[in-house]
Amino acid sequence: MNESSPTHEPDTTSSVVVDRLVLSYLDIRRAIGLSGLILPLVLGPGGWLLGIEFQENMSSYYHTPLRDVFVGTLCAIGIFLFCYCGYDRVENWTANIGAVAAIGIALFPLDYNSDPLVQKSVVGYIHSFSGVVFFLVLAFYSLYHFPRDSAREAESHLFERSLVFRSSGLTILATTFAMGAYLVLLPSDWKTWLNEYNFLFWAEWIAVWSFAAAWLAKGRIIVAEIGVEILAYSRRMVMEHGLGIKDSQ
Repeated sequence: MNESSPTHEPDTTSSVVVDRLVLSYLDIRRAIGLSGLILPLVLGPGGWLLGIEFQENMSSYYHTPLRDVFVGTLCAIGIFLFCYCGYDRVENWTANIGAVAAIGIALFPLDYNSDPLVQKSVVGYIHSFSGVVFFLVLAFYSLYHFPRDSAREAESHLFERSLVFRSSGLTILATTFAMGAYLVLLPSDWKTWLNEYNFLFWAEWIAVWSFAAAWLAKGRIIVAEIGVEILAYSRRMVMEHGLGIKDSQ
C-alpha cells in the first residue's frame, strides 16, 4: 500500500505577517497625511480655478459646490483614524477621538455666513467644537505619540524625526491659539480687516499642512525620508565642522 505524501500548506512566517501589518500601518499614515496635504489645495486654488472665491475658512466650503470634497475628505480622515491602532489604550483613544471630531466637522456644518464663535444653531456649535478637538488631537499626536513611537520602532535619525514631529505639533498649537485669539480677543474692525485677507483660511491651511507633514514623515513617504536625511546630514556637518563635536548617530 502506497502512502501518499502529506500535502503541506505554504508557510506564512511570522516575519511576513509582521511585514504586511507594517505596510498596512504605513499606508494608513500616508493616507491621512496625503488627505491633509491635498484638501487645502483643492478647496483654495482648485476652487478659485472653478470660479469659487476663497472662503473665510475651510468650513465655509460646505456651502459651495466643493461641499462633497470637503465632507468626503474629512470623513475619509475620520475612517482612517478610527482604523489606526496605536501601541496602547491612550493612543487608541486619541485616534478614536480624532476620528469622531473629523466626522463631526464633516457632518455638522458651520452655519452659513457666520462667525465660528457665534453660531446660529446647535449644529454649528458642534462643528466649531469638533474643529478645536480635531486640531488638539493632531497636535498631541505630533508632540507625544509620534516621537515615542519612533523610538519604539527603532527608526533612524530619531533627533531629526522628533524635530519634525514636535515642530509640526507646535505649529498646530500656535495656529489654533492664533485663530482663537482672532475670534475672541480682536475687536470687530480688526476682524473685518483680516477677513479681507481670509485669515482663518490661511491659518487652517498652515495647521492642516503641519499635521500632514507629521503623518507623511511617520508614514516614511520618500519625500519625507529625503527631508529627514537632509536634516541629519546638515546637523552632522554643523556639529563636526562647525562645533568640532563628533556625532554618535
